[in-house]
Amino acid sequence: MFIKDYISKDFPAFNSGDLIEEANDLAKEFGYSHVFVKKKGIYQGALSQPFLEESPEGTLASLEMHYERFALYEDGNILDSINLFNTFSANVIPVITKAEKYVGYLSCDDIFSEFSKYPLFSEAGAIMIVQVTGHHYSFTEIAKIVETNNGRIFGCYVSLMTEDYVQITVKMTSDNLSSVDETFRRYGYTVIHKYYDDEKDELLKDRFGFFQKYMEI
Repeated sequence: MFIKDYISKDFPAFNSGDLIEEANDLAKEFGYSHVFVKKKGIYQGALSQPFLEESPEGTLASLEMHYERFALYEDGNILDSINLFNTFSANVIPVITKAEKYVGYLSCDDIFSEFSKYPLFSEAGAIMIVQVTGHHYSFTEIAKIVETNNGRIFGCYVSLMTEDYVQITVKMTSDNLSSVDETFRRYGYTVIHKYYDDEKDELLKDRFGFFQKYMEI
């Protein structure tokens, strides 16, 4: 989970005196959304490849006012990268030291490949989104609800928080998901979404189907 374990070093940071055209060509060759600029070894910022494509000839220093200041520290956690990938529409993020020296980058593909190994994403299971008013939710209580119904949690996180309520997404497995659903409601949770085949609903559908066939005879 530490950034330092996922740093790649094959995509250099450009010096501010390097040509825009050279930086743009390398970004396109790698398929990366941004290039990174340094000055005297110190990270200055990033420039998007589409912006470079539209820029006139010259050096990267001429675009200094357009530098986007985003980066991750090498001693951080890879979870911190998700917001930056989204905020800057980037598929690559620079990694720097506390002294702001460029040491490498994280690629979106590498990070999501790592996340795909986690049971939250790799294991087959049911997903349920529950809602409770206020901020008085308890992961201990949520785990208890699932586990007392012979369930096992693969992952659980707050997916939405407002002034009035909190929504929690739970990925789990259980032999009786309908019972989990009912227990959440009994504890005051509202089940907003559920992504699994409800055995009780399927049973009702089957009985209705038999009833229709009976009426046709």
